[in-house]
Amino acid sequence: MDIISVALDALASAMVLILHPEVFMFLGLGVVLGLSVGIFPGLGGIAGLSLMLPFIFGLDPIIGLALMIGLIAVVPTSDTFASVLMGIPGSSSSQATVLDGFPMSKQGHAARALSAAFASSLFGGLVGALFLTIFILVARPIVLEFQSPELLMVSIFGLSMVGILAGKIPLKGVAAAGLGIMVASIGEGPFNGELRLVSYEVPYLLDGFKLVIVGLGIFAIPEIVALLRKGGSISEQPSLGSGWLTGVKDWWINRWLSVRCSIIGVLVGVIPGLGGSVVDWIAYGHSIQTTADKSNFGKGEIRGVIAPESANNAKEGGGLVPTLLFGIPGSGSMAIFIGALALLGSGELEVGQSMLTDNLDYTYGIVWLLAIANVLGTVLCIMLAPQIARLTSIRFVLVAPFVFMIITFAAFQSGQDVLDLMVLFCIGILGILMRRFDWSRPAFLIGFVLANPVENFSNNAYQIAGIRFDNGFSQGLDYLFGPIVIVIAIITVISIVIGIRQAKFIQPEGQLETGTKRAPLTFLLGLIAFTSIFLFNIGSIPDYAWTDAVFPFVIGCTVLIILLYLMTQMMLKPESDPLFVDGEIQSTEANEKPLWSTIGWFIALLAGTALVGFIISLAIFLLCFFAVRANLKWPRTVFMSVCGVCFMIFMGWILNREFPGGLLQFYIALPWPLR
Repeated sequence: MDIISVALDALASAMVLILHPEVFMFLGLGVVLGLSVGIFPGLGGIAGLSLMLPFIFGLDPIIGLALMIGLIAVVPTSDTFASVLMGIPGSSSSQATVLDGFPMSKQGHAARALSAAFASSLFGGLVGALFLTIFILVARPIVLEFQSPELLMVSIFGLSMVGILAGKIPLKGVAAAGLGIMVASIGEGPFNGELRLVSYEVPYLLDGFKLVIVGLGIFAIPEIVALLRKGGSISEQPSLGSGWLTGVKDWWINRWLSVRCSIIGVLVGVIPGLGGSVVDWIAYGHSIQTTADKSNFGKGEIRGVIAPESANNAKEGGGLVPTLLFGIPGSGSMAIFIGALALLGSGELEVGQSMLTDNLDYTYGIVWLLAIANVLGTVLCIMLAPQIARLTSIRFVLVAPFVFMIITFAAFQSGQDVLDLMVLFCIGILGILMRRFDWSRPAFLIGFVLANPVENFSNNAYQIAGIRFDNGFSQGLDYLFGPIVIVIAIITVISIVIGIRQAKFIQPEGQLETGTKRAPLTFLLGLIAFTSIFLFNIGSIPDYAWTDAVFPFVIGCTVLIILLYLMTQMMLKPESDPLFVDGEIQSTEANEKPLWSTIGWFIALLAGTALVGFIISLAIFLLCFFAVRANLKWPRTVFMSVCGVCFMIFMGWILNREFPGGLLQFYIALPWPLR
């Protein structure tokens, strides 16, 4: 009864927190931003939250939460537009929707597919919010018992599941997660301050890589470059047809399928590291298994739309469970969400046990906001569907430079250093190559986020266990192998087995063709070289500071063994093996623009920024891009360039932000915004 009383008080306090016009205004703004991000294929919640990070610094916690939850809730709904209208997964959680949604669109049933998807998304989102409410109530006394061994085991559980994100080759996902951990380890050691792959001569990386830069580089830039290379419009299907009411009826007829898939979404969302790349395929597989006539799947089966859309919205509520209670991201977007919480207010919100003690009202505020945002997002998607269908027919070459300028501005705000832009570009190149050769980018990001928690929990558990063992062997064993640790360990093993069996349904980067051995092997050799250099540097750390070396050394050795094994397999297996997938094969067949000439435009913007500053370089970049790459006439070129520069200046002014300066600003004192 005490638990219920505390929960009811927290729910009432949460209602008081969110019942303010300003909160609803920012929630609506987040929903609009989520809708805007979701309609662009590949960006999704990860890129959206990454773009938002620099702008939420210091915001009142409930306002910042409203903004983020609004975005998180609507992206799995709005990304349906890309999947149905374009045949391109709007995000990793809407891959399965393409299989039947796009054929329905080509058959003139886009409205029916969208309405069924929106109804399913709304239901799934509400189920996720309900589950989160109940789970917090039940889990509160259990979570409060978690100590370092339990938290470490949960972290390992999250890391152990990333292998499934690599599809048919789980080892690639494990290696990608390990690489993310290694990248996160660069900088000063957390215990003795020993330098790991950095030097005081270049102090930029002493504090490590910024989460916002890694998120933007690894996800947003590869997708923008890929879309830009294809040329033409985003969608060739501006007409939705009829059938809005029919789609809702379809959902009602298949409501129990929606219920089951929503539960699947919640459960998968709870499992750290799985997230959207898995849930839609599992739900889609369930819909096939429970349908008597399977002949229409892949040709326009409405159940193939309802199942994944119910699951991918429900998983957001489930994903918030490990995120809020344990600090373990349930998905890539949740990984960004963890970093964002620390930026709100004065840093009073911190994921973990404090969300169930000191900040229980904020936790339930998130629940309320999630439910309201799902309703708002669904209504907005239905209202704007005809207009959005027209927007997707705009040539992406007209959109890409604006998106990239915002990304560049956002990356700079993380550290206010021009080197931020260079790191953004380098991580973007890595993301492009990982996308090309089908190395799991979500696994990389999750490894990056979990690196510090795992290292800290490991060290804390080791030190406390040492003290307990000194007092008695049984005390040490009881501390390390408590009931919760054993249960999580068993669940981890079971999840790995189930995950490997489900891996055949999962294609995180889409269906890719195999190519020659040369390009994939060259990329693998580059990863081996980086890992070897990393291990050599870690091995040079003095023995007295071994606590700064042991964790990254173990991870590095594990990754090196996996990479060497994969290299051996590449030498032995034929070029038709999935090891040799290469996204450039489809690009060549589709006559896409060359990769490096496309990247060259963005290199020019970054180089220009280093020389003459961001605003001047941006103006030149936009003029040249629209005139040459977009082939616009000069009046329209000048107009769109001026609009882009003015928008950027307005953003900097209203947010009181500086712009990157270059060598010109070092020698000449220029007024804002040119300085």
